[in-house]
Amino acid sequence: MRILLTGGCGFIGSAVVRHLIRSTTHSVVNIDKMTYAASRDALEEALDDPRHTLVEADVADLATMKALFAEHRPDAVMHLAAESHVDRSIDGPAVFIQTNVVGTFSLLEAARAYWSGLEGDAKAAFRFHHISTDEVFGALEANDPPFTETTPYDPRSPYSASKAASDHLVRAWYHTYGLPAFITNTTNNYGFWHFPEKLIPLVTINAIEGRELPVYGDGSNVRDWLFVEDHAEALVRAVELGKPGETYAIGARQPRSNLQVVQAICRTLDELRPDPAGPRERLIRYVTDRPGHDWRYEIDASHAEQALDWKAGHDFETGIRRTVQWYLDHQDWWEAIRSGRYTGQRLGTAA
Repeated sequence: MRILLTGGCGFIGSAVVRHLIRSTTHSVVNIDKMTYAASRDALEEALDDPRHTLVEADVADLATMKALFAEHRPDAVMHLAAESHVDRSIDGPAVFIQTNVVGTFSLLEAARAYWSGLEGDAKAAFRFHHISTDEVFGALEANDPPFTETTPYDPRSPYSASKAASDHLVRAWYHTYGLPAFITNTTNNYGFWHFPEKLIPLVTINAIEGRELPVYGDGSNVRDWLFVEDHAEALVRAVELGKPGETYAIGARQPRSNLQVVQAICRTLDELRPDPAGPRERLIRYVTDRPGHDWRYEIDASHAEQALDWKAGHDFETGIRRTVQWYLDHQDWWEAIRSGRYTGQRLGTAA
C-alpha cells in the first residue's frame, strides 16, 4: 500500500512513519509544512529509507495537494497534519482554523478529485483516514461514562472546535460525495520526540534541569494517556482495516490526574537520576488554571480494540518510564529547542 500521510514530522505522525517503515511493507509519502514543532530527526532511520518520501508542503494549498496526488497516486490517506496545542490556540486561534479546517477541506477536495478518477479495485480500496482527538467531545464530569464513538460533540477550546469542524467536514464528504473516509479519535499521547510545550515533556525537562514544575489549578484535571507507539500501531491497523463512514475511539484506559502524572515523572526521574537536592516533587508549583480548562477526558476503546484487533501494549507506568529515560538520553535534541524555538514559557493565559 502507498500511503499519503500528512504531518509526518510531528509527534504522532513521525511515530506512524517509523512504525510503517519498521513493521510493514507499505510505502509512505510524508507531507509536512515543517512548522515549529516538526522534526526531521524524529523520523530516525525512516528519513533515508527508500520507502519514505518527504515533501515540504502546506495541506491548505489545494493546487499542490492535487499535484501530489497525481504524482504519487496513493492507495490511502492518513491525515495527521494539525496545529494541536490548546494553549497556543488560546493565544492565536487563526492558524488553527487555517490548518485544521481549511487544510482538511483542501485535502478532502484533492482526495475526492483523485479518487473520482480511479476505477475498479483501486477505487473500491481507497481510504481517507482522518486522525482526530477526544477533545471534540467536550468534558466529562466525575461520574460520567467514558467517551465512545457516539458521544455528542461539545468542543470547548479553539483547538477542539477546529478539530470538531474538520471531523464534520470528513463525514460530510463521505455522506455527500461518497468519499470512503473514516475517523479515529484518540486520547492524550505521550512518548518520544514530543515537542516540549506539552505537559509530560515540559515537566520532564524542567525536572531534569531542577526548574519549577507548573501544575494548572489544583492538578485534579484528568486525562486518559496513550503511549504514542501504541497509537501509531492502532492507526496503521485502522488504515488497513477501517471501514468508510466508521469512527474508532482509540485509547489505553489509563486515566490519571495532571498531578498524578507530574508525581509519576518525579518518582521515575528520582530513581533514574537522583537529585542531590532531594525528591523532585519539591519543585511542584500550582499556577492559575488555563481558561476554559476541560476537567476530564477518557475513552472507552472497546469498539476499536475489537474492530482493529488491537490493544495498547503499555500501561502508564511502563510508558512513562520509557519516556523519561528517552528524554535523559536525548538531551541534545531538547536543549536545542529550549535555547531557541521554545524556552519553556507559559502559553495560553489569554492575557
